[in-house]
Amino acid sequence: MSGDARAFWLAAPGNGEIRPEQVPAPAADEVLVRTLHTGVSRGTETLVFTGRVPASQRAEMRAPYQVGDFPAPVKYGYLNVGVVEQGPDDLLGRTIFSLYPHQTRYVVPVSAVTVVPDGVPAHRAVLAGTVETAVNALWDAAPLIGDRIAVVGGGMVGCSVAAIAATLPGVRVELVDVDPAREPIAARLGASYAHPDDASGDCDIVIHASATSAGLTRSLELLAPEGTVVELSWYGDKQVSVPLGEFFHARRLKIRSSQVGNIVPGRRRTYADRLALSLDLLRNPAFETLITGRSPFSELPEVMPRLADGSLPALCHVIDYPEE
Repeated sequence: MSGDARAFWLAAPGNGEIRPEQVPAPAADEVLVRTLHTGVSRGTETLVFTGRVPASQRAEMRAPYQVGDFPAPVKYGYLNVGVVEQGPDDLLGRTIFSLYPHQTRYVVPVSAVTVVPDGVPAHRAVLAGTVETAVNALWDAAPLIGDRIAVVGGGMVGCSVAAIAATLPGVRVELVDVDPAREPIAARLGASYAHPDDASGDCDIVIHASATSAGLTRSLELLAPEGTVVELSWYGDKQVSVPLGEFFHARRLKIRSSQVGNIVPGRRRTYADRLALSLDLLRNPAFETLITGRSPFSELPEVMPRLADGSLPALCHVIDYPEE
């Protein structure tokens, strides 16, 4: 055995704890990683933390290195940045990203890690999984030069979409959110900000990420005729109501789902290509805006309930690990 580790487990809905783990010695095609930082994916992970994963979606919602089953006990998470302590010579000492849960050390196949590029700080690299979701959404949306784009919902995913879309030539990107505190964040991402009541209409594309019926309804209202809403929200077990009467048919509007588990058909890219691209995009210092808080690993059982109930506001909350 290569030694002991500690991991964050959801013991029961709303109740997390840190448990000891035994980590095996890596095989020839594996690496031993010491975690530097993990990120809490506030939308998905708070649904998991509160036990709100629908029974019909429990298989689909499994993380790659999840242990246990929903609702609990379960070890869950997928935004992990660490340093390789044992493995092939070309990876030793390299900072890597993987889809591993919140754990101090772990062993995974070499194929499961992606080297973080120079120029991307390790703590910012935890955003790679979220930026990957944003990249996939824009592949699905297929924006053109000069398009008018609204992003409804200024959370971690919506802000990532806005940051990437704002780099396209000639586009108008507006981040739409009920919280006016998103205005300076939007500016740092290269986008404008609007409250839903004041948002600009006649949009070619609206990307919806607020996970609310009101947000999806407003997204449809902002579209130009023949426009498309790309739906990124994960609603868990919530029912969604949306008006498909009124102008929906007259304007020939479309609602299209986007899910990071699939790449749009015809897009000649692998999952590894997409992740490597996402890490490279994180060279952009604008993404630092999405890191809104940090806590030590030892405090994660107290931090998760506060993220879940909103008493600790956050876009991406980074968990820092001790050197041990």
